[in-house]
Amino acid sequence: MSDLNLDDLADELADFAPGKKKQTTYTAREERIIAGFEDIVRFYAEHGRAPQHGEDRDIFERLYAVRLDRLRAQEDCRALLSDMDRHGLLTEPDVSSFVEADPDLDELASELADLGGEGDITQLRHVRSVEEKRAAEEIARRDKCNDFEKFKPLFEQVKQELASGARVTRPFELKAEIRPGAFFIVGGLITYVAEMDDIFTNAQGRTDARLRVIFDNGTESGMLMRSLQRQLHDDNAGRRITDPAPGPLFADRPENGEAETGTIYVLRSQSDHPFVAEHREVVHKIGVTGGSVETRISGAEKSSTYLLAGVDVVATYKVYGVNCQKLESLLHKVFAAAQLNLMIPDRFGHMVKPREWFLVPLHIIQEAVERVQDRTIIEYRYDASSASMVKR
Repeated sequence: MSDLNLDDLADELADFAPGKKKQTTYTAREERIIAGFEDIVRFYAEHGRAPQHGEDRDIFERLYAVRLDRLRAQEDCRALLSDMDRHGLLTEPDVSSFVEADPDLDELASELADLGGEGDITQLRHVRSVEEKRAAEEIARRDKCNDFEKFKPLFEQVKQELASGARVTRPFELKAEIRPGAFFIVGGLITYVAEMDDIFTNAQGRTDARLRVIFDNGTESGMLMRSLQRQLHDDNAGRRITDPAPGPLFADRPENGEAETGTIYVLRSQSDHPFVAEHREVVHKIGVTGGSVETRISGAEKSSTYLLAGVDVVATYKVYGVNCQKLESLLHKVFAAAQLNLMIPDRFGHMVKPREWFLVPLHIIQEAVERVQDRTIIEYRYDASSASMVKR
């Protein structure tokens, strides 16, 4: 779990401030109504408008539109939510036409069944956790991006490159991936880190920085780096978008008749060795083979080279027109400072030190591969203390 920043702590401690009035106690029905309305407010913050009816609309937007109509039509609901209705959603006209405007909630519920929903959604049962509410508040604090036209071409290009395969999405791993120029997917939106202020150390001794983050719906946020990190970790669909795929050396097929040379492969060990088990996410074997990776790793559990255990292939990169042995040696030299210093007994009880295993995050290996392609790799080395590539 990510550490709280000062703003988070202030919010947590506010309830214990001297002289603070006791928080209003709501009934279970009122909590459900409030939670349901917060979903609508979140939709408004994301799209800049109230949810609307129509078969061409997203199923959740249609659900929110029906829910909003029902809330508008009930005086006790309007009274309960009046202090939270800063956008005037409950005072909009035409509060009695929801039945004709869209299918009823039973029909919408049947459409939602395929998405794993259950229960009677007319009762607005979902009461969100503190973390979900914080995420909604983060979204609500987003502002309109006044110079979005400057960024719009970037988002259009990224979408095209995702469609063509020039870019792909990968799981988010570390906050070191958050940097100016990086793209992510958060809350279903393509997210661009446009600017990053100087890095500072917060009260918990953690590094942080203020960002300018642009979203493809035309909004922006001046969130902290750790806030974006938390959102990416909390969002099961949160992803990072890779930089454009390198050129011919890493293309899907060789160009100009160039013969395929081999594959760079990255492995993770299934070993139950205590150190490997504890650091499994960053312990990787990096190699280059001119043949099949599957053939190369067959019988891994019997070889000390593979830590006498099975392995998982976590990344592969096709290479053309290069010397595999020299390329592998180059990659090993780049990561020499992070070579795993581990002695294990082989099948005959002799102590051996496996090579080609390194304590390096996967996204750093990806960066190194990209620098091999653009021929800048010789200018860099891996700095283990900062877990980053640095110029020599």
